[in-house]
Amino acid sequence: MSRSQALLLFLVLVVGGGLTIGYLTLPGEWYAGLVKPSFNPPNWIFAPVWTVLYILIAIAGWRVWDRELTAPQQFWWAQLVLNFLWSPAFFGFQKMGLALAVIVLLLVAIVGFISVTWNSERVSALLFVPYLLWVAFATLLNASLWTLNAG
Repeated sequence: MSRSQALLLFLVLVVGGGLTIGYLTLPGEWYAGLVKPSFNPPNWIFAPVWTVLYILIAIAGWRVWDRELTAPQQFWWAQLVLNFLWSPAFFGFQKMGLALAVIVLLLVAIVGFISVTWNSERVSALLFVPYLLWVAFATLLNASLWTLNAG
């Protein structure tokens, strides 16, 4: 497989997978009825932000795959699985506590990826920084929604 074919495969997997899961687990009426914190962003912001982040995630994954970096690949796959589990946990099963556990583990995997790539593949580490910031914000949002709507 050529490098460009592999990059395309990573893009299709991550962007296609992420958008498909997002489509299958649209927020719906349950989410609309939740008490939201004051910093809750408008719903329209999520799709464009996640699309950009998924492109960055795919490129970073392709770069560590292309360089055959084992530990970064393990963290990369772990974060992708956790990323793809969050929406079904939160929106599909409507389990905000479970989703919070998933997103905290996702944060750990993202930090792990950045840590193990920082010296060997700095570009990939930097590609994950916006992702880290957004998921940290999403973790705060998830925790706030869970707290505001507990019981």
